[in-house]
Amino acid sequence: MRYGKLAGIVGVMKTQKVTVHVDQALLRRAQERTRAGVSATIRQGLTLVAAGAAYEKLRALRGRVKFSVDLRRLREDRA
Repeated sequence: MRYGKLAGIVGVMKTQKVTVHVDQALLRRAQERTRAGVSATIRQGLTLVAAGAAYEKLRALRGRVKFSVDLRRLREDRA
């Protein structure tokens, strides 16, 4: 188990320092949404953009995946 500064760190992330010019209002709105600082907000935005391709593939499958699950039987467990 790790303690101190390295607690909770899973692995080493390779990083690159960049300078970006962004609209102040856009950054402010994004930070209000994330409730995080500038770097964390930018990271979260980049993560969402990078995940966009996966979301598009999932949306393309809509209605095409067949499940062999009986919904009535599943719902009986809730009662």
